[in-house]
Amino acid sequence: MGRRSLKEDQQKRIVEAFYEVAKREGIENTSFGKVAKELDMHQSLVVHYFATKDDLLLGLIDFIILKYENIYQFELEQADPLERLTAVMQNIFSRKWDNYIDDSIFYNCFALIFRNEVIKHRFRDLHLLLRGWLQNLIQACIDERQLTCDDAAKTADLIFVISDGAYYYLSMIQDTNDYDMHLERYRQQAFKILGLDVLAEK
Repeated sequence: MGRRSLKEDQQKRIVEAFYEVAKREGIENTSFGKVAKELDMHQSLVVHYFATKDDLLLGLIDFIILKYENIYQFELEQADPLERLTAVMQNIFSRKWDNYIDDSIFYNCFALIFRNEVIKHRFRDLHLLLRGWLQNLIQACIDERQLTCDDAAKTADLIFVISDGAYYYLSMIQDTNDYDMHLERYRQQAFKILGLDVLAEK
């Protein structure tokens, strides 16, 4: 694997700083100047790597994709497809998944799809990528006759519909016990879609 270039390293630093400033002040209030100040660098250097704020936002969505990718990576070391799938499902319906990206950042980016076609397509790519990763895990289990569902793509899509709706609603719940109760309910329904009712009750 080749060494990351200076350009890639700088872009990564700038996007991470953008994320941190946006968490504190909101995406709409985040400027090149504030990002530069966060990094203690000249504003012109930020502009050198990201010509517009939209470019920075696209970099932020790529950053979100990498964060979510982490939830799949360590499972790849497990040999059994059903164990990999179960571990990923447990992560998707857990606080770990919810904590990968700050809710305000995620939904701020999402709101931009109604005004920016490029961001809309990039956000759709994110959702298709997440579904594709899960679809592949489900298909591996089907191939090994560990699942009886007949359409991995449809099943992955339904699970993410539950997940997307779940976290939208959960973001408004303050009480920890109430949050956990709802999250567990959604997790069980997702396992039942897979035909894994026994695992759903664990």
